[in-house]
Amino acid sequence: MTRNEPLLHAIRLALAGDWQAAHEIAQADSGADAAWVHGWLHRIEGDDANAGYWYRRAGRSPGQGSTAEEGAAIAQALG
Repeated sequence: MTRNEPLLHAIRLALAGDWQAAHEIAQADSGADAAWVHGWLHRIEGDDANAGYWYRRAGRSPGQGSTAEEGAAIAQALG
């Protein structure tokens, strides 16, 4: 299993509609990549303030397109 495999799995779960399981995976990792996924998850949830916190921790800007497009872009970057 690669270092980012759990985060890639979290992205797949979220894109399939299992936000809670995806959130638990992202929350268990303290790294910057997990913070990026975490921010994206809160963007999906519609909690922009919380999403902003996690994007800042990741050193990333929030996505501007659809959350599905952003999820795919994050997966590509982490893959």
